[in-house]
Amino acid sequence: MLSIKRVPTVVSNYQKEEGGEATRRAGGCGRNCLKSCCIQDAKLPLYAFKKANKVVGKDEGKEAPVAFLDSLILGEWEDRMQRGLFRYDVTACETKVIPGEYGFIAQLNEGRHLKKRPTEFRVDKVLQPFDENKFNFTKVGQEEVLFQFEASDDGEIQFLPNAPIDVEDSPNLVAINVSPIEYGHVLLIPHIFECLPQRIDRDSFLIALHMAAEAGNPYFRLGYNSLGAFATINHLHFQAYYLAVPFPIEKAPTKKITKSNGGVKISELLKYPVRGLVFEGGDTLEDLADTVSDAFICLQDNNIPYNVLISDCGRQIFLLPQCYAEKQALGEVSAELLDTQVNPAVWEISGHMVLKRKKDYDEASEANAWRLLAEVSLSEERFREVNALIFSAISASHKVDIEPQFLHEANAVSSTSHPALVAGSQECLVLQ
Repeated sequence: MLSIKRVPTVVSNYQKEEGGEATRRAGGCGRNCLKSCCIQDAKLPLYAFKKANKVVGKDEGKEAPVAFLDSLILGEWEDRMQRGLFRYDVTACETKVIPGEYGFIAQLNEGRHLKKRPTEFRVDKVLQPFDENKFNFTKVGQEEVLFQFEASDDGEIQFLPNAPIDVEDSPNLVAINVSPIEYGHVLLIPHIFECLPQRIDRDSFLIALHMAAEAGNPYFRLGYNSLGAFATINHLHFQAYYLAVPFPIEKAPTKKITKSNGGVKISELLKYPVRGLVFEGGDTLEDLADTVSDAFICLQDNNIPYNVLISDCGRQIFLLPQCYAEKQALGEVSAELLDTQVNPAVWEISGHMVLKRKKDYDEASEANAWRLLAEVSLSEERFREVNALIFSAISASHKVDIEPQFLHEANAVSSTSHPALVAGSQECLVLQ
């Protein structure tokens, strides 16, 4: 087994060490959490979104006013900032765009590093069962939750400032991340009371797409980290925040591979340090969610860590398999990179470099960012093998024209059972 040392990011003020106070007090904590001891008769704001029948094009809706969801997120987030619920003031963090072709963004966030609790986190597979004894989002305080996010019953957008919480229906909740990376940093927790592990399915990903589309702000992106790709909490969640400049990954060129009958274009990312796939368009959000989710499920079932960026108001999805933790465990990452203590998750891979040392911030350059991210990427050979598995999974569910070499490679990979590409392989990750 492979192991590396790391600690979880503290996303809630009620996050405790495993086996500590949070676990012992679970029977009746008296701190207004989301568990059965406190949830009865509780109420939270409810935003009911209208299910879109199609993906809105870039040129549509330009005259629309600021989306209500966008203003709701920002208003509620600022309220929590005024109430002192965050562990530091992220608006005071130094940020700069690094000179160069891609415009990598560097942020000096010493508070995010220095105020982490030295807890242990362990995972040996991309897929792990939910563990009630570890921190999960039912243990956060209700004051950290901004609102419920549900599909509207009558097809129209609705907002209720004080709505009951239907525990049996297990609502989707939006909560603050108390260790924010940027302004408006929130967590989307689908079907919170079902206590789902960190594993994407079609329904949960469609909820994330609806949130991106409903916000209607190109500077609001959602991200996802699988276990083994620097997720630290095994309770299904997405992250999101605002950054008012393009991510470098959004500037990278792409090469079209195919297009599904549902209108989803699948391309390969080019001239970027991390190899990945890009999914765009679709006749409906459901078409896009179905196609991309096939790829996610394939990676999960084959024990391949990955990160996801939801961009362009839900119209563009970046899928990025990665192997940094594996390289780190094998001693293949240089001491210089390890000393930065940067864990390259979705935001870093997308080009927003969250740095913890003033020295690294002062010396930030496009070459340094590129060198770190190059260690995240799969090799060309391994990326082709992973692509073959992905396209085989997609073609099995959707009528798409896949180039013959992809299907040929998929059959070859299946027949040889590459050890890094099969579920339950001995080449698993253990993060401590």
